[in-house]
Amino acid sequence: MKKVLFGAIITLAIVFIFRSCSESNDEKSILKENSMLIQQQINNVSKLIVTEGHFSEVYNYKDSKELFGPLITADKKALVVVNADVTVAYDLSKIDFTIDDATKTLKINSIPEPEIKLNPDFEYYDVTADYLNQFDAEDYNKIKKNVHSSLLKKIEKSSLKTNAENRLLSELSKFYVLTNSLGWALEYNGEVVKENLPVLIKG
Repeated sequence: MKKVLFGAIITLAIVFIFRSCSESNDEKSILKENSMLIQQQINNVSKLIVTEGHFSEVYNYKDSKELFGPLITADKKALVVVNADVTVAYDLSKIDFTIDDATKTLKINSIPEPEIKLNPDFEYYDVTADYLNQFDAEDYNKIKKNVHSSLLKKIEKSSLKTNAENRLLSELSKFYVLTNSLGWALEYNGEVVKENLPVLIKG
């Protein structure tokens, strides 16, 4: 009788150990699959989110050169019409993130700054210059620099960057939906996201 009881205990112990090991392996396998799925999802959105716009600028350029004091000058001027295509982009491949398997947490450490690219087309009208003050490369470079600065100010005041940011936040919100569905946590800047991501980022 003792031998039968002892054998039963040994059998139950073996079954219990086997089940524990099996469940542990299954849990590790699921954890690894979830981690790979999150990694893949981030890689899938690692693309440029681009917002395009078009801006026009009319720029009056004038330069005076004193010849024999302020009473006599040599002038040059130009009317410049600029049509510029503008893109605002986020390179999501530059997202700094870590996946913590132990705590089942996706940590977004930082997001990239927007990349603003200008593609201006310059058309010059009414270009006049005195003989002793001709247009040269420095003038054209100065015009391009001033127009570039003016266009950037226009972009800042426009809705272009806001539209690009909204598209970025829409992409990042997918991470919250994904981690939440897998029973993981999403963390940004050291804070756990408990609702939609845009609220936390804008804050």
